Amino acid sequence: MENFQKQGKVFAHPAEEMFARILNFYGVCWEYEPRTFDLEWDSKKQVKLAFTPDFYLPDQDLYVELTTLRPHLATIKNKKIRLMQSLYPEVKIKLMKRRDIRDLLVKYGLYDEAEAIKGTDAQEKINGKIN
Repeated sequence: MENFQKQGKVFAHPAEEMFARILNFYGVCWEYEPRTFDLEWDSKKQVKLAFTPDFYLPDQDLYVELTTLRPHLATIKNKKIRLMQSLYPEVKIKLMKRRDIRDLLVKYGLYDEAEAIKGTDAQEKINGKIN
């Protein structure tokens, strides 16, 4: 997947950059992928499965994970969030699905960006118009 860079940050997906733009506009402090949570280990105590949420909002003490995957492809991400909640119950995390992200973009007037993540092949689209 192509990376997207904005203000010195490299984002894995354009939806992450758009989310960061909204946070910046409203003065919300954020960190991008600041921590990885170990979720499963093998018999030798080596990490088998880990999860790195997309954003951490320190003022809210909240991790945010964005997904534009089709529901049936998001099973692994949902599993990781369930495991994270059971292993780290003190950590707050919010999963924002494609519809949530689209609704947020529309709410803040980012209509072209919202359109770019609409449809069944949205997770494969790269919107070259992102500023």
